[in-house]
Amino acid sequence: MPKPKVAVVGRPNVGKSTLVNRLAASRDAIVHESSGVTRDRSYHDCDWNGRDFVLIDTGGIETTKSKDAFAPHIREQAIVACDEADAIVFVVDGSVGVTDEDEEVARVVRASKKPLFLVVNKIDDPSASLESWNYYSLGVGEPRPISAGHGHGTGDLLDDIVHVLPETEDDATDNPALGLAIIGRPNVGKSSLANRLAKTRRFIVADLSGTTRDATDTLISWKGQTIRLVDTAGMRKKAQVHEDVEYYSFVRGLAAMDRADVCLLVVDSTVGITEQDQKLLGMAVERGCGVVIVLNKWDLIDSGEKRRELSSSLSQRMGHASWVPVVNASALTGAAIDRVLQTAVRVAAVRASQIKTSRLNELISRIREDGHTVTDKGRRLKLRYGTQTATKPPTITFWCSAPDLVDDNYERFLENRLRESLELEGTPIRLKFRGKENPK
Repeated sequence: MPKPKVAVVGRPNVGKSTLVNRLAASRDAIVHESSGVTRDRSYHDCDWNGRDFVLIDTGGIETTKSKDAFAPHIREQAIVACDEADAIVFVVDGSVGVTDEDEEVARVVRASKKPLFLVVNKIDDPSASLESWNYYSLGVGEPRPISAGHGHGTGDLLDDIVHVLPETEDDATDNPALGLAIIGRPNVGKSSLANRLAKTRRFIVADLSGTTRDATDTLISWKGQTIRLVDTAGMRKKAQVHEDVEYYSFVRGLAAMDRADVCLLVVDSTVGITEQDQKLLGMAVERGCGVVIVLNKWDLIDSGEKRRELSSSLSQRMGHASWVPVVNASALTGAAIDRVLQTAVRVAAVRASQIKTSRLNELISRIREDGHTVTDKGRRLKLRYGTQTATKPPTITFWCSAPDLVDDNYERFLENRLRESLELEGTPIRLKFRGKENPK
């Protein structure tokens, strides 16, 4: 049974993300003094007094007169969060008082008919008196002073929240969720792909780069497999990351890779593989993630010449990673979307698989017979036997003579032979070499 959800809403810059981080005892939500940092709604696990629930952080709701291009999308995301939540926390800024935008948010949350908590944030002095009459005018119940930054009043707020949440039962049969991170350069269609995979307008899509700033999660189900889908901010070269918010987004994107089983590297088919795509692939491999390349906007590749150019781009820039499967897809039309998930699930299974020791040692025997090895000053590398010592990603340890002789060229040779003989599609592998006293 899914966990209850609590939506945290309010106008921009009242401290919603700070409150989410305080209640969830984490720093997952990006916090910055600029308004409009949160755009998509993001989900954060929380527990209090033995009750587990999910906090939904939302973007700041602005009036319909706002000139911000993202304002209508952010408003839509916040309304969806209220619709799916079991309770709502409405945050206002106690250092400013009630504003026209607060009145706008009040109209939105009053329509939800859900249990509602009005919190007056930034009351850093717990002994300060609150002019309650000012906030009763919002028509959403009794105001409660808190300080998300210092934690004053948040414990009592959590007590009251869990009291109104529906009871849930533990479901021991739930499958563990497969972590699927969507990565790529800005404006290649990551959020459009995420929406298509989730079959909902879960993520904001706009014809502007930098639309997504945080790494946002949603759970989907595909043929009985629970998948945790993470849309990440577009990741630029470090030299091009100027804004503080963009830097935090970059860090969150790396963190999303760290907890992903498989990364979908989204590439703009009309542009081809770029240097930044290569670097993103390297980051995912370094973190041990399985990888699937999704050539998005395939519907725009309408000639044989364009296909040949794209194929050449793949061969030149991704030749060293020919083991990564490629899916031609279109988030706009929905073409091959099912194949994207099918490939990702297959790669995750390979990444978690166990290779039989007998198969490894048969391969080692053939390598010895071929005579390909490394020598130095009369010393000779000889593989004796090997076994898989870890999964996610597969790690293979070889016992050998003179492991210090193993160089990068020999490791590449050995990895290529392993990939030729074994089913290792889409997953990086780790090779370790051990002697009697000198492991490498």
